[in-house]
Amino acid sequence: MRVIVAMSGGVDSAVAALLLLRQGHEVQGLFMHNWEEDDQGYCTSAEDFQDARRVAAELRIPLHRVDLSREYRQRVFTEVLDDYRAGLTPNPDVLCNREIKFGDCLNHALRLGGEKLATGHYARLLAGADGVELHKALDTEKDQSYFLHAVARERFASALMPLGELHKPEVRALARAAGLPVADKRDSTGICFIGERPFRDFLAQYIGHTPGPIRTDGGEEIGTHVGLPFYTLGQRGGIGVGGRAGGSGAPWYVVGKDPARNLLIVAQGEDHPALFTTGLTVRKPNWLCAASEAQAADITVRLRYRQPDQEATLTALDGGDIRIVPRLPQRAVTPGQSAVIYRASRCLGGGVITRTGL
Repeated sequence: MRVIVAMSGGVDSAVAALLLLRQGHEVQGLFMHNWEEDDQGYCTSAEDFQDARRVAAELRIPLHRVDLSREYRQRVFTEVLDDYRAGLTPNPDVLCNREIKFGDCLNHALRLGGEKLATGHYARLLAGADGVELHKALDTEKDQSYFLHAVARERFASALMPLGELHKPEVRALARAAGLPVADKRDSTGICFIGERPFRDFLAQYIGHTPGPIRTDGGEEIGTHVGLPFYTLGQRGGIGVGGRAGGSGAPWYVVGKDPARNLLIVAQGEDHPALFTTGLTVRKPNWLCAASEAQAADITVRLRYRQPDQEATLTALDGGDIRIVPRLPQRAVTPGQSAVIYRASRCLGGGVITRTGL
């Protein structure tokens, strides 16, 4: 079978290609260029492409390159900026997987004659009674199923994820044993278009500062913020009120944003009641199962990456939205982030959190 491997220049996709070759597949590599280089050198796309070329040469496979920077800007980056302007905290990785990796990149792989697109994701695709199922990786520290919940289920029928049964140290050991030049390359952190730069500095290039009042949960004005997009719920550092005298003496946390009044709301103490919610609304989830399956009593949710699974109940709302009520109050639930639904290891789907509270 001809398999096209999405090669990022990192160790995970390199080992994915290695394993597929050992399984007897005809393997070709495909490097995605998703971001135009800037003058500051934060994006490492050029360096990553050279690493992908070195891996392809070592494995003796062809390497294709596709420029998806226009698609990325239009369907990921623009939406991310719009969400920030609306006071949300979006997750670009979720959008990238849905729109680019398992959208345009998969389509390009099929045009190259591939029967499957393989990636270096830590997740498992298993055959189920009614089609391919998305499951957590065995490596719970690296599991990326949270970021894959928004991909249309039918796209997984054309995908492979060879690393789902492996732990990261095993992946690096395989790379070293095979002499792959990226065996000890550091894992990428953050998003290509941000790189290692401070996030606030990056965002300020595209979203202007719109200062407004900082008020306590009791209504007292205690400072000025630089613009609501630069803060997220639960944030402690960088608020600008840390040296203020009075109050309990505990650290200040962001507990709310009011875009209509350009107001940032803060409170003291990491366990302040304003940081917790007992329910949330999710906009039109993408289901990777029959929607009725998610109504059962044994489901769990994750409201952020790497959060332990939380017991919860789901209720369908008019228009396709759902309400999630966790068994325990949840801290710093953030509109714009994803609520992802599981039954044991299987990911049932998920969607964007639009508001908190019952």
